[in-house]
Amino acid sequence: MLGSGKSATSSPKEQRKKGAEKHIDPIRRLGLLDNEDVRVMMQGCSMVKVRSSRWQKSRNMRLMDDGLTVWCESTKSSRKAKAQQTFAVTEVECVREGCKSEALRRLSGSVPESQCFTVVFRGARKSLDLLSPCEDAARRWVRGLRTLKEHVANMSYLRRADENQDGKMSYDEVKRLLQMINIDLSEQYAHSLFKRSDRSGDGRLDHVEIEEFCRELLRRPELDAVFRHYSSNGCVLATAELRDFLGDQGEDASLNHAQSLILTYELNDWAQKNRLMTQNGFTMYMLSRENDVVNPDHARVYQDMSRPLAHYFISSSHNTYLTKDQVTSASSTEPYIRALNQGCRCVELDCWDGDKGEPVICHGHTLTSKVPFSEVIETIAQYAFKASPYPLILSLENHCSVEQQAVMAKHLRKILGSKLLSKPLSADPPKDLPSPEELRGRILVKAKKLIPHLGQLGKNGSCASFSSSSEDEVASSNKKDPAKVCSKLSPELSELVVYCRSVPFRGFENAPEKPPNEMSSFSESDALKLIKDSGKLFVRHNSRQLSRIYPSGQRLGSSNYDPQEMWNGGCQMVALNFQTPGEQMDLNQGRFLPNGRCGYLLKPAFLCSTTSDFNPENTGGGPGHTPTQLTIRIISAQQLPKIDTEKVTSIVDPQVWVEIHGVSIDNARNKTQRIDNNGFNPRWDCTLSFQLQVPELALVRFVVEDHDHTAKNDFVGQFTVPFISLRTGYRHVHLLKADGSSLSPSTLFIHVKVTRKGVPIKTVSERMAIAKGKA
Repeated sequence: MLGSGKSATSSPKEQRKKGAEKHIDPIRRLGLLDNEDVRVMMQGCSMVKVRSSRWQKSRNMRLMDDGLTVWCESTKSSRKAKAQQTFAVTEVECVREGCKSEALRRLSGSVPESQCFTVVFRGARKSLDLLSPCEDAARRWVRGLRTLKEHVANMSYLRRADENQDGKMSYDEVKRLLQMINIDLSEQYAHSLFKRSDRSGDGRLDHVEIEEFCRELLRRPELDAVFRHYSSNGCVLATAELRDFLGDQGEDASLNHAQSLILTYELNDWAQKNRLMTQNGFTMYMLSRENDVVNPDHARVYQDMSRPLAHYFISSSHNTYLTKDQVTSASSTEPYIRALNQGCRCVELDCWDGDKGEPVICHGHTLTSKVPFSEVIETIAQYAFKASPYPLILSLENHCSVEQQAVMAKHLRKILGSKLLSKPLSADPPKDLPSPEELRGRILVKAKKLIPHLGQLGKNGSCASFSSSSEDEVASSNKKDPAKVCSKLSPELSELVVYCRSVPFRGFENAPEKPPNEMSSFSESDALKLIKDSGKLFVRHNSRQLSRIYPSGQRLGSSNYDPQEMWNGGCQMVALNFQTPGEQMDLNQGRFLPNGRCGYLLKPAFLCSTTSDFNPENTGGGPGHTPTQLTIRIISAQQLPKIDTEKVTSIVDPQVWVEIHGVSIDNARNKTQRIDNNGFNPRWDCTLSFQLQVPELALVRFVVEDHDHTAKNDFVGQFTVPFISLRTGYRHVHLLKADGSSLSPSTLFIHVKVTRKGVPIKTVSERMAIAKGKA
């Protein structure tokens, strides 16, 4: 292995010293040399890996010398070698202390909670539940993992690599550094590049060799062409030339901003001192997150959050408790955690009578497993506001007896405490629903509410229909008199319904007289029929009343419908199966990408007026109609993964689709040609143009596929972004996997141009202003 730096004549003492230095160097470079938690992790610890009360195995856990990888080794030896497994700190999404997972919660009471913790990974990888030998070990590992995760995220520039000031880097150090700055290369390519740069042949790169390595590593002909276009001498960019480039990008084109970029990204000391940017520095800048295709201002909450709830799209989940299909899969609290961490603001709880008087959550009359209602509420209480501070809505599908409904109400009050909204914010009858800001940090219950005049009050409750999807579907389609769909309703549970009172939809008549706290649920088919037959009236209805859309009951595999059609009609709570990846969830993730991913997105103005004339089925003119041309040049891609990882010779033949999802007249898709046998740096230089009529509702989806002559193309990666968040100029698109997690380091390099009536629109703010009719 390169990078040991040992000679054949080194003494044992020298070797021990160099070995100790090698052990310490990565931690020194992370700035954690004196961190006792990290030192304890590197010494290792024997822990118990837990999957259930019966499955518990001993594991030796140790942070490896690179400071980035954790070794999880079985204590039992096989005939050939010990079974081992590793995970990188960069894979860790979060670390949860105590018995917070289902497996550990089952052990609660039999093991000390202070000795337990869970490592949650990004993507589909299963969480790791661990029982440590003592409280101190658990505390140190939790703190240590969090510290490493934070420091790795902050170590983002190559010039920070040499903190020990020896001016050289070994191959292992270079590999670790590349991982830190999100450049992931094949072992073969990285090693050959390192050897070519190591002109001295000592297994370490000096300052000049490091620059050469970086230059070769980051060589991008398409970026070089952009650099030469703006550079007067083809060697460096003067501050004024960089400023001109920034202006064409639609960004801050001040000299101060240009100088700050040079100070941040230029690696050459001479160039930096003279306020110049070399080709290397320009490449580093173009590869950074500062050139992401998404407007960075939209990464925070930037919209007005003081409008009525009905004026927002609200990220909503259907059958939130299910891990897969709705016939045989497991019910779990984990999907609630994942949905809430994604910014979901409406989760569903299907409630049924359970044993010993305790209600459970499951998909009734199927083989799905059950999870206690109280456990779900405890999970919700813990994660409700970690990703978003704005109100969370619990959509109850209630199949419980009056007695167990009362137990549900007791659990809701006791577990959620002051977070639970049980009374109106004001004693006065509301003219509109309160705003997300007014309801900040509160949890709302959506369910049927006891209405005395609908039926005679019984001894234990009142006649009222439940909010089950099937009953709502019957009521909304008028196949049955909704007054006859009734059952006993607990007064205790009814009292908790304040602003989300479920009622059957009874048409658009007398719309102004309807209380704003009444809301209806619609099956996907009923919602589509209303949009197509009465689109304008449905838009007006949704400007004041909340509507929740749910998938058809025939979707036994938990597939999803197209949410875009529902958003076009102004529907707020378009509920999808978050557990099912695919195009529909890609669109949902893209829709709620802006506004800090808080799960609330202000609808366009033409969807918020009770007198709106917007018709999603006829957008040849009128409100929201802003004819716009979107031109996207797909230039290249970088480091696309293999699809068939078992076949060494397998290389992708990539092609790119660009899709527009919006009102029906805007829906379109077009593709590049395919590039044979090149996933590392395929280049297309293909220009695709789209005409948008209602740009404020449009989503732009980039999809990379592996072309196949004999079968369906394989999915490689995608990214979906709202048109209003799309940045013009040369940008990188950071691709996502099918499950929505990062596909780093895979990217697309594109150029975006937006034109209205022949006039280029460069900045995001200009486009938003024009879309709103202000320019």
